[in-house]
Amino acid sequence: MIAANELRKGVTFQLDEDIFKVIDYHHNKTGRGLANIRVKARNLRSGAILEKTFSSSERVQDIRLDYHQVQFLYKDGDAFVFMDNETYEQPAVSAALLGDAAPYLKEGLNVKLTFYEGEPLDIDLPTSVELQVTEADTALRGDTATGVNKRIITETGLEVQVPAFVAVGDVIKVDTRSGEYITRV
Repeated sequence: MIAANELRKGVTFQLDEDIFKVIDYHHNKTGRGLANIRVKARNLRSGAILEKTFSSSERVQDIRLDYHQVQFLYKDGDAFVFMDNETYEQPAVSAALLGDAAPYLKEGLNVKLTFYEGEPLDIDLPTSVELQVTEADTALRGDTATGVNKRIITETGLEVQVPAFVAVGDVIKVDTRSGEYITRV
C-alpha cells in the first residue's frame, strides 16, 4: 500500500480490482486539515478516464509491473502482434489497448510493453519514429509568405501537417507525444 501523497504522473495503482495509471495530479493543501490529492488516471484495461480526489491520509494498493522490450511484427485484424526480444514469445495486443499509439507502429519498431501478471496493459513508444509519406496534398505555388503546411498520410495511415516541400516517398520524423512533424530524413 502507498499513501495517496505518493501518486505522481506515471504511477500505477489498483483501485476496486481495476488498474490505473496516473495521467495528472494536483496537490491541494488548505489552511487547516489534511491535504487533498486530485488525480486524473487512465484505466489500463478499458481506457476509461477516472477523476478522483483522495485525502492525504488515504492509501491505495500499489502493483508490480513487468516491462519487456518487444518488436512490432505485424497487424492481424484487430490485434497487433509483437515479439519479445529475450524470450521470442509473441504477445498479441488489441487495437483498443494501444489507442493513439497504433498509427505510429511500423514493422520492426522496438517498443516497451507493460505487463501485469502476464497481461499486456500499456505501451511506451520511442519519442520519435520515422515514417514514409504515401499520400500528399499539393502545395500552392508561390504561397510561401507564411509557413505553409499541407496534409500528408504516412505508410501507417497517420495524418500529419508538414511543410510544403515534403513529397510522396520522403521519410519524415514524427514526434509520438504530439503527432507533429520534426524533420525530413
